Amino acid sequence: MKPLRLSLCAALAVFAITAAAQQPTAPQPQPDDPLARVLFPPELVMQHQQDIALRAEQRAVITKAIQDFQTKVVDLQWRMQDQAQRLAALLEKATVEQAAALAQVDEVLGVEREVKRAHITLLIQIKNTLSAEQRRGRRRRVQTCGSTDIAPSMT
Repeated sequence: MKPLRLSLCAALAVFAITAAAQQPTAPQPQPDDPLARVLFPPELVMQHQQDIALRAEQRAVITKAIQDFQTKVVDLQWRMQDQAQRLAALLEKATVEQAAALAQVDEVLGVEREVKRAHITLLIQIKNTLSAEQRRGRRRRVQTCGSTDIAPSMT
């Protein structure tokens, strides 16, 4: 029973990390996060769309990028679930075949990498959609308010 508990805990840890990585939003970034100074999460752009004078065509582009991201992440969630279950099955054995388990960990991490890549792609698309003036204006408002919620931490 103890190996089963251990494998379930390991699988849950993988799921928790993956779930956090799959969210289009994330907790407050670290103050020294270099991405926080240059990227804008969708919820921040939505909250300040009037402040930055977001145009209808920009909103449409950002909405499409978010929809594409969500579609891709749903597929990746299914793949992650499958890969994590395979890992759990390997870890449930009384004696774990280390090479096989580590190969399966690589599969899980590969899907996680795809999730993170999709997330950073979304953030880049949003940044590229905003004008230089909109990016500067948003950054200036954030600096005067002392907020650091410009972009999610990718670590």
